[in-house]
Amino acid sequence: MKVLILHGPNLALLGTREPGVYGAATLDEINQSVRTLSKELGVTVDCRQSDVEGELVSWIGRAGAEDVDGIVINPAAYTHTSVALRDAISASGLPVVEVHISNTHAREAFRHQSYTAAVCLGQIQGFGPEGYRLALRGLVSHLS
Repeated sequence: MKVLILHGPNLALLGTREPGVYGAATLDEINQSVRTLSKELGVTVDCRQSDVEGELVSWIGRAGAEDVDGIVINPAAYTHTSVALRDAISASGLPVVEVHISNTHAREAFRHQSYTAAVCLGQIQGFGPEGYRLALRGLVSHLS
């Protein structure tokens, strides 16, 4: 089983970007934690980050051809703006779990709307970096 882990814009700045909101863990630390869990679960993960909306859309669009079974995505700011990401997720036909480090509903009003959540299997938010591990567990359970 292969799972694509996608991180959206500004997530490469984790560890230094607003630690009061996002915590102190770096993106590399989060990816390592996900890779460790994936070995325990017997799945392969491919972790990617981009600040470019079109690149994320392309990765989702090619996922099936790359034998990906499901996707965990933190669309970050694109959650609240990207119809293109929503359409790519929907068109992929793959189960997708949306994850957010912070609880977007406890933040600014514009963050309360997710364009992507409605076409995802589920959404996990507010648990910090652990949310990625929860999302991976949930996705693998669904695929099994």
